[in-house]
Amino acid sequence: MTPINKDLITILGPTACGKTSLAVSLAKKIKAEIISADSRQVYKNMDIGTGKDIDEYTIDNYKIPYHLIDIIDAGEKYNIYQYQKDFLKIYQKLSANNITPILCGGSGMYIESILKGYNLTYTPIDYDLRINLQKQSLTELNNKLKTLKILHNSSDSKDKDTIIRAIEIELSKNNSNNNFPKLNSFIFGINYQRDIIKKRITLRLKERLRNGLIDEVNNLITNGISKETLIYYGLEYKYITLFLSKELSYNEMFKLLNIAIHQFSKKQMTWFRRMERNGLKIHWIGGNLPTNTKIENILEIINLKNEK
Repeated sequence: MTPINKDLITILGPTACGKTSLAVSLAKKIKAEIISADSRQVYKNMDIGTGKDIDEYTIDNYKIPYHLIDIIDAGEKYNIYQYQKDFLKIYQKLSANNITPILCGGSGMYIESILKGYNLTYTPIDYDLRINLQKQSLTELNNKLKTLKILHNSSDSKDKDTIIRAIEIELSKNNSNNNFPKLNSFIFGINYQRDIIKKRITLRLKERLRNGLIDEVNNLITNGISKETLIYYGLEYKYITLFLSKELSYNEMFKLLNIAIHQFSKKQMTWFRRMERNGLKIHWIGGNLPTNTKIENILEIINLKNEK
């Protein structure tokens, strides 16, 4: 195959659309490696709920190398700033060895931070600043923030801690620029009709529950991960924690979790559509197509673009 004339390939889509399977098949075909773009797969011992599906990375007895999965302990903090730095280390290493990286995942903000090259800053907590700001009223804080940045939403925030953190970030922006490089990517999205993806989500949830998802959450709690942290992780970890805490019955847990995942899937697609409106070209591929056909479509697009 002719080398691609882009820095990487991206495969994205909503939850339960088969991103990993497609990325693995493509990686085997073009001898690529996969960099995960999933905000929860970075955590160790959170396997079933995050859909790591590690077994899928082995195809025809060949193990596809993957990155940014299982890199920190559950309960630790991780953010986009750290993700960009971790991604860049892997990307530079692969590029130096002429290996094509495949960015694969469904966390829209993580993906966009790479493809748009967000220049983020790391802002440590400034306790002295926070003490002084806490003395000010909501109106004073909002007015101060407005002097520091152009707000996307002109309405005042009513959460004091959120405003203070925003002020903290704005005041330190010049101190630590990430200088993330501009990368060009072929971007492929997996698209299903809404009714089909809903069925896939429900079937996958039932399968995960049968395969030990509740035990996984219970083990995290037993190993010292606070219930508040698990609830913060959302979706499976939130609702199963509530079930284990006897705040929800099993049927209530399943119903609410199923609805929440469906809503999350819609939000993912909304994010990807917004990425398109903001200038990122996504080549959408029908989810119902056989894997070989999807691969052929991807290779055809890459080769056609290379010839231009």
